Amino acid sequence: MADLLELSRRVIDGEVALGAAGPLNRITHELSELADGIAMVEAFSHAILFATDEGLLVFDTSNEWGGARVVEAVRGWREDPFATLVFTHGHIDHVGGAGAFLADAEARGARWPRVVAHENVPARFARYRLTDGWNHAINARQFGQFRRRGYDLAGAARFLPETTPEPDTLYRDRLALEVGGLAVELRHAKGETDDHSWAWIPAHRAICAGDFFIWAFPNAGNPQKAQRYPREWAAALREMAGMGAELFLPAHGLPIAGAARIRRVLLEVAGALESLVRQTLDMMNAGARLDDILHAVKVDPALLEKPWLAPVYDDPEFVVRNIWRLYGGWWDGEPANLKPAPVRALAGELAALAGGPRRLAERAAALLSSDLRLACHLVDFAAAAAPEDGHVHAIRAAVYQARRDAETSLMAKGIFGAAANESKVRAGEGQAPGVAEGGGRGAEA
Repeated sequence: MADLLELSRRVIDGEVALGAAGPLNRITHELSELADGIAMVEAFSHAILFATDEGLLVFDTSNEWGGARVVEAVRGWREDPFATLVFTHGHIDHVGGAGAFLADAEARGARWPRVVAHENVPARFARYRLTDGWNHAINARQFGQFRRRGYDLAGAARFLPETTPEPDTLYRDRLALEVGGLAVELRHAKGETDDHSWAWIPAHRAICAGDFFIWAFPNAGNPQKAQRYPREWAAALREMAGMGAELFLPAHGLPIAGAARIRRVLLEVAGALESLVRQTLDMMNAGARLDDILHAVKVDPALLEKPWLAPVYDDPEFVVRNIWRLYGGWWDGEPANLKPAPVRALAGELAALAGGPRRLAERAAALLSSDLRLACHLVDFAAAAAPEDGHVHAIRAAVYQARRDAETSLMAKGIFGAAANESKVRAGEGQAPGVAEGGGRGAEA
């Protein structure tokens, strides 16, 4: 068993540098006992377990690919039946492994555990079934590197695994649970999702936080997913910070012990979100367009250096877009973008003005070392104007590989890497002369 609490203490207290600490979000499928009767299995989404007189209370089940390994790890710790499963929210890395827990109960001749969730979870499940193909596509872009390593986040057949049970106990705002003599208070708050729960367990002075805290900048902007709620998210973190918890159990990353440490990290994350909301709304109220806001609103760079706020998954710029979408709608304020011309038509006009698609692409290559954002625009216009030109796509592949390598967030890397791979295929894995050196080619996209 790893001493996860000691590792998190050393990181938060500054005794070990982030790089020296190793990964903070680990997929080991190993169980660590954090206190008597409290354990965590580190998986794509952790499973948090509390022993009770009735059996095990479990917060989240990981995904379909990891569920059976989580159950196996638990069975190396205790043979108690699974009494209650709590879905902190309906994302598949939290609910997709539930089938393995039900199968364990059947194999032991025990009843299925009760499944508890917020009342919006069934609607999420219905949406996943309605948009199954779309969710597979965006999952491949966002988490393709895990699939290439033989570990897929999505279900084997359906994005939401068919073995995922519907919750049988739903609540709206708060729910007082009693599981084998252990009292649990579930509280709903909007944050990463509109169906999110966090739990206060008074007997252990513990909080199970789900994805409200992920040891990275909050996933409040994801460009491929449904609406996020950064203002409400910050309010939930402040409420948690006021509980005086001594044990904090997130669904990703390390657990944290000690009221002062818990309060510190929660308030710093809340403050970062609140700053983005405040800056964005101030500019919106002054009549600014989205483009102006995106390039003006910033997070204090010192905050982004903290291990619990590093933009390695989401990106503050994406959060600004979600704030705009929440309060301002989808139109970005640019008149031409209200009912735009087809991209291919615009690209053809620009390519003609530039002297042809290759001239546009070569200008993009020239910008690799000075302005990657602009290079991406130009090379996309070139590819739209000449979609079958292998030379253009070789340049586009190099531009987007360089863009991917320059990014910190997994989401940006996934999208830019997918663009690079698309053009590598169209270029026949070819590459334009003179582009490789400036392309910053590194790890495979």
